[in-house]
Amino acid sequence: MAQQAYVTETGNGGSGPEHRGDRLRRLLNRLVSGWRGDPRIWRRGLVVAALAVVLALVMLLHARIPNRIGNLGSLTETFLPWLGLLVPVLLLLALVRRSATALIAVVLPAAVWLNLFGGLLTDKTVGGGDLTVATHNVNADNPDPSGTARDVAASGADVLALEELTASAVPVYEKALASTYKYHSVQGTVGLWSKYPMTGVRAVDIKLGWTRAMRATVTTPEGQVAFYVAHLPSVRVKLEAGFTARQRDTSANALGEAISHEPLQRKVLLGDLNGTMNDRALNGVTSQMRSTQGAAGSGFGFSWPASFPMARIDQIMVQGIEPVTSWTLPRTGSDHLPIAARVSLDTSS
Repeated sequence: MAQQAYVTETGNGGSGPEHRGDRLRRLLNRLVSGWRGDPRIWRRGLVVAALAVVLALVMLLHARIPNRIGNLGSLTETFLPWLGLLVPVLLLLALVRRSATALIAVVLPAAVWLNLFGGLLTDKTVGGGDLTVATHNVNADNPDPSGTARDVAASGADVLALEELTASAVPVYEKALASTYKYHSVQGTVGLWSKYPMTGVRAVDIKLGWTRAMRATVTTPEGQVAFYVAHLPSVRVKLEAGFTARQRDTSANALGEAISHEPLQRKVLLGDLNGTMNDRALNGVTSQMRSTQGAAGSGFGFSWPASFPMARIDQIMVQGIEPVTSWTLPRTGSDHLPIAARVSLDTSS
């Protein structure tokens, strides 16, 4: 009897080994105490339930949302992961309304979101790799190009792409990166720096009228790799026009066409695509290349805006190459975060 009293009565008024479990049960009982015997739990919260079903359908059928009106489909796909934040809101509303119908309905968008993005929540990084690559939209108004160059070079990248280069800033980047990279080329507003020899350097026409994309062959110790650097046109969100991205979409198709005609089997695309992997408008590129973040990263890897990243519009994509790991780098003087990846050029194993 003395031992039993010790187990059930403790100095803090709790219940020994079962204290934590009892507290959880009491909390659950408090939440559902008013539900028992209430026939209205199935009739209340129908609006919340309907919103949950609509949210699930938007995420599940996002590819069918038309772009005819303000490119609404692409806009939805750009920020698709953030729709998951509505799930806990709907869950809270269902609990407040004491609606069993709404609670069951909330399971639908939660399941759809996990199916779409649950894989990004796990760390897919593996060891090894032959080559480290990085890319950074340095921002034309960057107040410290020299410091930005040093920061991205510190990533250890063997090949580095920079976008949004201005004529006045190019010499600064060239000087700051000269000690790390023996080879480089700037084409228009994009540039590629490499520790290994570069040949076959040329501008790539993405239907803009000026150069914002390039291509080069980098001869690594493991053989030749075709590198593409691109800065696709910006998109705008306007009340009167919606998500305006026609020029971006045209350039994306032109870039995808150029990559599809690349004779080398191993290809890397680095750059600011002004779109996410979910955006159908980039299908000309994304249908033939893999995202290193999606394949070997941890988390979403959002890169823009740098002050509060909400989307990964900066991309490292590969074909004929195996991603090993992918990550974002610390913030620089740009409004984008630099991103990096390590890849394996030997895909035979």
